[in-house]
Amino acid sequence: MPPESDPNQLLVQARNGDAGAREELIRRFTPFIMAVVSRATGQFIRMGEDDEASIGLMAFNEAIDCYRPDGGSNFLTLAETVIRRRLIDYFRRERRHRGVLSLQALENDTAATADPLGGEEINLVHEQADRHQEIERFQEELARFGITFQDLVKTSPRHQDARDRALAAARVVAANPLFCRYLREHRALPLKALEKSVETSRKTLERHRKYIIAAAIMLTGNYEYLADYIGQGKRGGRSV
Repeated sequence: MPPESDPNQLLVQARNGDAGAREELIRRFTPFIMAVVSRATGQFIRMGEDDEASIGLMAFNEAIDCYRPDGGSNFLTLAETVIRRRLIDYFRRERRHRGVLSLQALENDTAATADPLGGEEINLVHEQADRHQEIERFQEELARFGITFQDLVKTSPRHQDARDRALAAARVVAANPLFCRYLREHRALPLKALEKSVETSRKTLERHRKYIIAAAIMLTGNYEYLADYIGQGKRGGRSV
C-alpha cells in the first residue's frame, strides 16, 4: 500500500473488502486509538501489554464496518464513540467477574474533542444493562413457576381497581414469611389462607393467580428497577 494513500480512500477500500487497506488504516490511526483509550481509562496504555489496547483496535475495526459516508458523521468521531462503548462493555464484564468497577476516568474525560458519550449517557448505558439483567433474572424465576411474560400479558387485570386488589394481595404474600415460604416450596399461592387476609374473593385470586405470583416474586426478589412498575422501586416508579 503506497504510504501516501489518502485515508479517506483507504477507508473506502477497507469497507469494500481490501484487507491491506484496512490494515494500513488501522496502522496509521493506532496513535489516535491509543490516545482515545488512554484518555477514556485515565491511564497510559501500552500496545501488546494492556487488554484495553486490543479492545480499542477491535473497536476501531468495527467502526470501519459501521461507518456510512452518506450519514453525515465524521469517521473519527464515530470511531471514538465505538471505542468508548466497547471499553464500557469491557469494564462491565470486569465488574461482574471481580465485583469492582471504576468509571472515574470516563466520567472525568476532559478531551478537547467532542465527547459523544458523556457521563449521563454512561450512567444510562449502565442502567439499561442492569435493567436488562433484572428482566432476564425475573424471567428465569417466573419459569420455575411455569409463568411466561406472555402469560402475564394475557392474564394481567385490565382495570385499575382489579390491579390494585391483585397488587394488595401480592404485598400481603410478600410481607408474610409463611406465605412466602409456601409460595417458594409449592410454587403456588396459599389461596385458602390468603383469602382470609385480603378483601378479595378466592375466585378473583385464582383468576389473577399468575399476576399475583409475579408481583410477589418481584417484591421479594430484590428487583430494584422492575419494582418501579408496581410503585415499590427506590426511584418512586409508577404503578401498573
